[in-house]
Amino acid sequence: MTNTVFSNGWLTVPLSDLLMSLETGSRPKGGVRGITAGIPSLGGEHLDSNGGFKLDNIRYVPLEFAELMTRGAINNGDILVVKDGATTGKVSFVDNSFPLSIAVVNEHVFLCRCSSLLNSKYIFFYLFSNSGNQQILEDFRGAAQGGISQRFADLVKVPLAPAAEQTRIVEKLEELFSDLDAGVAELKAAQKKLAQYRQSLLKAAVEGSLTAEWRTKNTPKETGAQLLERILKERRARWEEKQLARFKEQAKTPPKGWQDKYPEPVQPDTTNLPELPEGWVWASVDQVGEVFLGKMLDKTKHQTGAMLPYLRNISVRWGSIETHDLPEMYYEEDELERYGLASGDVLVCEGGEPGRAAVCGKEHEKLKYQKALHRVRLFSLYESDLLVFYLEHLAKTGMLEQYFTGSTIKHFTKESFIALPIPLPPICEQSEIVEHLKLAIQCAQEQDAAIIHSLTQAAAQRKNILKSAFSGQLVLQAPNDEPASLLLERIRAERQKGESSTKKRSSRKKVAKL
Repeated sequence: MTNTVFSNGWLTVPLSDLLMSLETGSRPKGGVRGITAGIPSLGGEHLDSNGGFKLDNIRYVPLEFAELMTRGAINNGDILVVKDGATTGKVSFVDNSFPLSIAVVNEHVFLCRCSSLLNSKYIFFYLFSNSGNQQILEDFRGAAQGGISQRFADLVKVPLAPAAEQTRIVEKLEELFSDLDAGVAELKAAQKKLAQYRQSLLKAAVEGSLTAEWRTKNTPKETGAQLLERILKERRARWEEKQLARFKEQAKTPPKGWQDKYPEPVQPDTTNLPELPEGWVWASVDQVGEVFLGKMLDKTKHQTGAMLPYLRNISVRWGSIETHDLPEMYYEEDELERYGLASGDVLVCEGGEPGRAAVCGKEHEKLKYQKALHRVRLFSLYESDLLVFYLEHLAKTGMLEQYFTGSTIKHFTKESFIALPIPLPPICEQSEIVEHLKLAIQCAQEQDAAIIHSLTQAAAQRKNILKSAFSGQLVLQAPNDEPASLLLERIRAERQKGESSTKKRSSRKKVAKL
């Protein structure tokens, strides 16, 4: 195979010409489930995206099985490449920081062992770069769970620098990446603190400490208990209004005792709930709003009516609603209001991430919603945003899970949701809480956006550094360095010697068997 020669003493060489071995491992027939001791066996899930390892869920092969393995034992300086699945092409390097003294790879990982004449970390950095990784994936075949074959090593063309320059490049890359990693670690720590700050804000808001000082200077005209009485009166009035409208539509006279059929709202179970500030009271979702599930998607049944866009579970994020690329389905005339949305409605996920919620705005009023969502239409005396903030607090602290059904796939059923106890402060204090939270969260979101931008810049800078390294621009080049062409000759001699030794060992084994 012809290699490209550069004036600076570099060559482009197929990766396969630089490897002493390209192999993969194996596991016992039937897998390794239930094996809790033995020799660690690494798969694609154990390689992280930064070229290192995540070893928190190690699998093992029995010691006696590992001793019979002729390929796949991990050595210092090896390069591991994920060969199939969703993370195909991910690359990690085994150096002195690798914590396992003995380990093997399984059948989902390629182990690349470079010539001893190369700086193997130099080869790793190239495979880790955008250019190297793209070339690895040129061999990808199959669908989403497809993979690569050993042929990838022929397709990857490595820009091979002189041996001495490889060392200088690796040293410079490690120096620059060390500084970059330190900066990224600080950014991620700040990001984590912002998330913690948001949680502490939500906790303070729903427990009343956020507005504790405000309460010392402001006396509400009515307590939460008095407010709840007003809400319940409005709830009943709305029900009676709907019943009378129905009787009128049917041209019927309201029967005697029709008001006695009013469905009383579910009372909140306040057992073991924390004590609320003075003037607050516990209420149920059913007491403060009407909860209605969206329309079930069934293409076989729904084939007439108006074709309209609708919101799904994935459309609702915490505090926001995504409306790009919405699907559509048919809605009959009598379904338009039933599955309609109004500004101030709260949409709550029934599944997926149960409880995730957001408030609808004017821009959502032309949309409908699917059965995977609850629509909460509040009785105007409870702040929509406060309900979302409270649900987020419960969800992020794990306290909402007690209201879910299902073991593997969780659901937040209407029955559980309407019974959920929620704190009810006086209306003026609700407004103060929401205003304070929105301002503080907006400030935190702006800081988080700045951190994300900096992390994006760091990732781009890492790519640019690698690009510079493998184009010969990162370090000074020394005219006296042995050119890559001579290095390649010595590597070929080493490979031939290794192949000859392998054949002799194989021949001796055959003689011994005879």
